[in-house]
Amino acid sequence: MALNISDLSITYPTKDGELLACENISLRVEPGEFVTVIGPSGCGKSTLLHVMGGMLKPTRGAVDLDGVPVTQPDPRKAAFVFQDYSLLPWKTVIENVELGLIFAGVSRRTARQTAAEKLATVGLSEFAGARPRQLSGGMQQRVAVARALAMEPAYLLMDEPFGALDEQTRRSLGADLGQRLTATGQGVVLITHSLEEAIYWADRIVVLSARPGRVLTEIRVAETRPRSLDFMTTPEFAGIRAELFSLIQPSRRVTA
Repeated sequence: MALNISDLSITYPTKDGELLACENISLRVEPGEFVTVIGPSGCGKSTLLHVMGGMLKPTRGAVDLDGVPVTQPDPRKAAFVFQDYSLLPWKTVIENVELGLIFAGVSRRTARQTAAEKLATVGLSEFAGARPRQLSGGMQQRVAVARALAMEPAYLLMDEPFGALDEQTRRSLGADLGQRLTATGQGVVLITHSLEEAIYWADRIVVLSARPGRVLTEIRVAETRPRSLDFMTTPEFAGIRAELFSLIQPSRRVTA
């Protein structure tokens, strides 16, 4: 099912009046597509993602999945992965992964089987009985991804999921998860400040202007997924990075 954003605008009330965060955004994400969204700080990237997942209501416009309006969170349609892993420290890894399924009323046997399958998807089967504190930051983020995947969502909505990790871990984790998510055919929308992440992961990069965030342009990445880290050394990668760098300068705004 396709995720559609139509003429979306979002306004926040403040003590000084209304703040227009995003304006006139229209976007379509196809099933299995990997879309990254970048733009200057404060341009409304995270706000846009929250509206996609039903956590915020738009001031104007609409979001739908194949014509069905998205009006509230539903992790079976769109599941979030945030920078904060939000794992329960007193539960094991597999118990953290199955938690959403149990809350949704799935039997414990089915929840445990699904959780085990998703841990295998992210390469953590051998750590099923560990506690979160026994894992590295990158491994904890894999658990968070597995927990989201356990709900079998149409789309995975990722908000700066690797922002707390060092650069080397971000790259190796990104390469591995990129391969694994490509293999599952999972649709993904990723918010990131990293130009390298935006290019490396994406089928398509959506570039937002400075606030109010509007779509400046969309750039398609021709390289077939999954990609090796060697892609980052290619002329294609360098060319896209240079274009993105020029586009996300704070002064770049869209005029009506």
